[in-house]
Amino acid sequence: MLYYAVTDEWGDVTYMPTMLGNVLLAAVIAVLLAAAVVFARTYAKKQGAAANAAKGGKLTVKQLVFCAMMIALGTVLSNIKLFHFPTGGSITLLSMLVICLPGYFYGLGAGLMTGLAYGVLQLLIDPYVLYPIQLIVDYLLAFGALGLSGLFAGSRNGLLKGYVTAVLGRYVFAVISGWIFFGAYAWQGWAPLPYSLVYNAIYIFSEAAISIIVILLPPVKSALGRIKKLALE
Repeated sequence: MLYYAVTDEWGDVTYMPTMLGNVLLAAVIAVLLAAAVVFARTYAKKQGAAANAAKGGKLTVKQLVFCAMMIALGTVLSNIKLFHFPTGGSITLLSMLVICLPGYFYGLGAGLMTGLAYGVLQLLIDPYVLYPIQLIVDYLLAFGALGLSGLFAGSRNGLLKGYVTAVLGRYVFAVISGWIFFGAYAWQGWAPLPYSLVYNAIYIFSEAAISIIVILLPPVKSALGRIKKLALE
């Protein structure tokens, strides 16, 4: 068994991971992080100047300010919800796209730093924590995964490819969290894993689809190009 059900005094059921479940969860997280490192090394040579920051170069004050601005803007946009599930998860006004921009501009290191900082801020503003490891998965790893946009910082159509990669990264961690920690909310007749796969896909991929349409609009592509040039000067 990967988890067991616990019923509280109000009759609500919560699923808690067993020792095997915790070991499996830790192993999955380790594999995903290792895969991210492999991808980072694979694409580092294609990132140009942005890759230098990802491989250990220090961010300038201007770059740090830009990252902070994106975190602030992403936080504001995350509170503009186009759709919100009562049990958590929402389609926001391009908040994931904004958080992906520092990675696209400055590389993987800046992207991961921005994603992690954004996750911590989300934790402080709107926390929903059942267990310590759930906090790590939901707020640090899931939002930190948005920094994977930096893997394609120097490639053609890098923002589009990086955004899709970042969204998939967040989706993986959201599914893990929903499967292990929120199985009690599964729809009637649904097992926790299929429920988590579908539930998280609805709001994450819906926002992603809207963002991709926006990214592909010629005026937006032109504007983002100018912003990137300004950010790198």
